[in-house]
Amino acid sequence: MIDYPQLNFNKLYRSFLSPICELDCGKKCATHHPLGIPFCCDICHAIPAAYDSEWEYLQKHTDLWHLWNKDDCKSENGIQEVSIDNLPKNMVLLACKGVQDCQRPYRTISCRQFPFFPYVTADFRFIGLAYEWEFENQCWVISHLDQVSDMYRQEFIQTFDELFNLWPEEMESYAVKSEEMRAVYIQKRYRIPILHRNGKNYLLSPRNENIRITSAKNFRVFNPY
Repeated sequence: MIDYPQLNFNKLYRSFLSPICELDCGKKCATHHPLGIPFCCDICHAIPAAYDSEWEYLQKHTDLWHLWNKDDCKSENGIQEVSIDNLPKNMVLLACKGVQDCQRPYRTISCRQFPFFPYVTADFRFIGLAYEWEFENQCWVISHLDQVSDMYRQEFIQTFDELFNLWPEEMESYAVKSEEMRAVYIQKRYRIPILHRNGKNYLLSPRNENIRITSAKNFRVFNPY
């Protein structure tokens, strides 16, 4: 069992607080949700995960969260398959009281980073933000990457730089996820949009990871956005 150094979640949360964009992106996708709520706030679509020590911190400071169980999703359509086996050993799945009771200062890191994850190259470099491709048809932001603020990008990168510095094993986890994305995009024959840590935007070849600079306005747009 890995003995993870302690992260200061109070400090981490305060330094990763900026919204993704100036407008409320949740209102954009909520119009397409049957219940009129953001897809990322619907436990039937997205289940937040928290690090064990993060969960300990949250329990001491808020009653917003509880451990997730399958009954949290009340939809008749059920929830997507959840593989507990794929959950890192140092994380737990959580559910909150709902979007109407959100306490923004106590959102998990996974909530703050959504719909993005740190893209790690095959040669093990964290170069920027890639998105959760499974949500292309639900998340408005994915179709409007030009709206992502520079401040959010900077805070995202600083947060994961600190996390990877203390917990190098987490970078390995995201390297695996990035490899999975490359495999998916090879099949799709698409390039991967990257919001780079240098402030520029690129399309990355999933085969050789060559990058081509572009405007975020040129990134792919998905139905219904």
